[in-house]
Amino acid sequence: MSVGVTLEELLTWNDESAHFWKAHLDANPALLQLPCDIGGTKNVQEFVRHIWGVELRWGQRLAALPVTAREAMPAGPLEALFFLHREAQEIFRNLLAAPEANWDETYFLDFDWIPAEERAVSRRKVAAHTFFHSQRHWAQLATLVRTSGFPTKFRGDLLFSPALR
Repeated sequence: MSVGVTLEELLTWNDESAHFWKAHLDANPALLQLPCDIGGTKNVQEFVRHIWGVELRWGQRLAALPVTAREAMPAGPLEALFFLHREAQEIFRNLLAAPEANWDETYFLDFDWIPAEERAVSRRKVAAHTFFHSQRHWAQLATLVRTSGFPTKFRGDLLFSPALR
């Protein structure tokens, strides 16, 4: 057994958090209209779209699939947004199960806003970034809804995840 945290474990942790928030937002649909300005969004629904849309787009890039344009992603309802997450999970599961996958292979970030000298990273780093991006934003959402008077029982810390022993 490796002493390091695996991408499979991070993927599972990511999925646990997504399911928590899907269930919480299903039970509290008014939260979707709560104002939120994180990541250029106007409300929680747009923020959730950002989180799950980023997962999908990074998965598509790593799998060399056509990348869904942001404009082509649904704005809602929540179930349509959750489909973005489910699709991303499927892509990442397939990538992680592929015996020929080389996670140390260099991946070039083709974004003008990233300095040229920082654009070459490993595929492993891109995958890990994707999962931590989601977790960071779920933590922000937990704070936002709590300070808005809607506390949750979100335990998003890796310490509490059954994905890792």
